[in-house]
Order: sequence, then C-alpha cells, then structure tokens
Amino acid sequence: MTKIALISDVHGDVTALKAVVADAKQAGCTVFWLIGDLFLPGPGAHDLLALLDSLPLSAYVRGNWEDNLLEAIDGPIQIHRPRKIYLAILGDAVRAQLTTADIKRLHHLPLVQTRQVDGLQFQLSHNLPTQNYGKTLRPVGEQTAFDQLVGTDADVAVYGHTHQQLLRWSSAGQLVINPGTVGMPYPDWPSFSADLRAQYAIVTTHGPALPDVDFRRVSYDVDAELALATQRHWPYLELYVEQLRHGMVNTHDAAALTALTERLHYAPWLAAILRRTKTP
Repeated sequence: MTKIALISDVHGDVTALKAVVADAKQAGCTVFWLIGDLFLPGPGAHDLLALLDSLPLSAYVRGNWEDNLLEAIDGPIQIHRPRKIYLAILGDAVRAQLTTADIKRLHHLPLVQTRQVDGLQFQLSHNLPTQNYGKTLRPVGEQTAFDQLVGTDADVAVYGHTHQQLLRWSSAGQLVINPGTVGMPYPDWPSFSADLRAQYAIVTTHGPALPDVDFRRVSYDVDAELALATQRHWPYLELYVEQLRHGMVNTHDAAALTALTERLHYAPWLAAILRRTKTP
C-alpha cells in the first residue's frame, strides 16, 4: 500500500501549500507529485521550490503558468495582450526571487511523466500529454478528450488545470483523477462559492487493483498569505486579495487589467522587462 499526495495548481500561494503538505503528512502520504502551475499570481518563488525539495517529491510536470513565468524571464512579451503584460510583471517579481538553478530546473520540466506504483502505471500531465493549456478537459468535456488524455497504456491518468476535483473513467475503464487546485479555487455554482479552501487528493494503492481516492479540502490562514504578499510588495495585490477572499479571478479581463496596470503606474516596470528580454 502506498499513499500518494496529488498536488496541482498552487499558483504561488505559499501558505496554502504549507497547509496541504502538513495535512498530507498527517494522513501518512509517503509520495508527493506536483501536477503543474506552482507559480503565479501569488508571491511564492524560491520558497515554493524549497518546500517541494523538502518532500519525497518524485514527479513535477510543467503547467501553462510555468510557461507564463518562463516567457516573463526569457521573452518575448506579447505587449498587445493585457494578460501577457500582467503576467510579465508578476513573473518578473518571481524571477527576482529565483536562483539560476531554479530557472534552469523550470526550463527542463517535462509535459508528461509516468510512474509505476504497486503494479499500476500512472500518467501525469497538467492537461493533455502534448498540450498543457486549453479547455477540452473541463469536467463536462467530451468523452473523446478524456480518452485522448489516458491513451492506451496508463491505468490511472492524473491531470490538473481545470481547478475542479474530478473522478472519471475512460471509455476503456481507466481511472482519471483531477486533484483540484491548492491556491486558486473559484467554484462556479453559487451555493459553493464561499468554499475557497485548498484542494488536493490522496491516492492509496492496494497492489494492481483499483486505488482509493480521497479528495481533500484544507483551511489555511489567508491573512498570513496576504501579509506575505504585502511584505513582498507584490504587484497587482488588490487582485490577489479578491482572489483569496472572494474567489474572483480577473486574468482574462483585458479591460480591467489594462486599467489597473495604468493606475498602478507599471509602465516603467514593463519597459525594463522589455529591455531585459529584448522584446521588440
């Protein structure tokens, strides 16, 4: 028997990740897997990687927000898109707290990994094995997308990205698990909208048999997380407050992001990023 903690979509929330790790350790987890999107928009940076390195972490796949962070580090920045400007400024704040080794590590993250545990083959990817972004694997998505996710070899496929805990089956009967999001819950149904606890899942194997899946939700100190963001003078802090307190996510609201970037006078910061990344 092996207890595996499935952790995904931390989105820079250091305090929530610490709470999840503590809960998983108390539950007896001896294996930890990170299913992508460790960074942004929260203030976590090197401290997130250091926390992972303190664990028996045996897998970490690249999410689309790792790609966003690397774009902010390497460029070019798509300055015609307000969301990319927002991500560039946040990403530059993270970059300033990363080591050269940290950045090299992020460049080498794979899109998909497989792990053998107790006779079962697990496939780990943030979204599809060849694409860590997109909406095809939403819980109400077409069955063909989930069959594409699993393929023909995996017994269990684990993915993240949608921020919604899920247990589903492929057409062939393979198990599909999404552990939800540690740091960015935004429930769609109004009755659930106040539940912004950190989410993850524990998988318990029993040899080559159907594993148990325990979807977990963990309370954490939101005030402490926002105090950390304030201490680090985190850009777009008011958006982070809205996200953690009310589940409001504005990363695709171009008009709101443009207005806020202008109001916060981030133009010189953006100009410095463009020079550093040699963005034309």
